[in-house]
Amino acid sequence: QVQLVESGGGLVQPGGSLRLSCTASGLTLDYYAIGWFRQAPGKEREGVLCFSSSDGDTYYADSVKGRFTISRDNAKSAVYLQMNSLNPEDPAVYYCAATTHSWRLRVYPPRADYWGQGTQVTVSS
Repeated sequence: QVQLVESGGGLVQPGGSLRLSCTASGLTLDYYAIGWFRQAPGKEREGVLCFSSSDGDTYYADSVKGRFTISRDNAKSAVYLQMNSLNPEDPAVYYCAATTHSWRLRVYPPRADYWGQGTQVTVSS
């Protein structure tokens, strides 16, 4: 059974940083593209924020480019999202998703094979 589990969310002040983790089980992470998404209260889930493909390519949406960094450790079956310079537009539930074809993460709605349950990020002073 495949599971994706996000962790690392919490409360941070504006301008602060958080590092989210997405830990996978039941699949070989090497073969999967992993993307991060978010959904703010009362809003639809946004398109992919960033992803890391199975061959090492990365993609960032303009909204997070320069502030967020995605990385992966296939040996630990984990993908990380380092979020810096968090601002009041960033609070949301953050989800990771996995698929064998990275294009599935870029379409809307995304066509990921697996989703995590999400982790809450709150930005407040």
